[in-house]
Amino acid sequence: MNYSSVYVTLASVHVDALVAFYGDLLGQQVQRLIPSRYGEFWVSGLRLAIFKPRGDHLVEFKATGSGGMSLCLEVEDLDEAIAHLTHLGQPPPGPIITAPHGREIYAYDPDGNRLILHQSPPGITKASTEPE
Repeated sequence: MNYSSVYVTLASVHVDALVAFYGDLLGQQVQRLIPSRYGEFWVSGLRLAIFKPRGDHLVEFKATGSGGMSLCLEVEDLDEAIAHLTHLGQPPPGPIITAPHGREIYAYDPDGNRLILHQSPPGITKASTEPE
């Protein structure tokens, strides 16, 4: 199989609201926008696309919970990130989880897609945790 890129897409009937949420969450302008149809962000090497499914495909994308897929954001300051999410109206519903790989919290975007905000423990740098 040959491919030119791999990226994450989120389907939403509320595409404009979800594009606005991710713009605020990520602190950046949408890179590509087709109003009420499509928005795209480029984040640390990842392309995140948000689209509105065609009417005849809506049932395929009907939200039934987040499932096993999560969008994980590595943050420098988890407490600051929690405050930012809360300010955006999406406070994390549970407590901070502490594990050997760091601290994290689960949260959800306005459509119910799971977000994991993760902070590595002191001494673990980005360069030493990313795959080669």
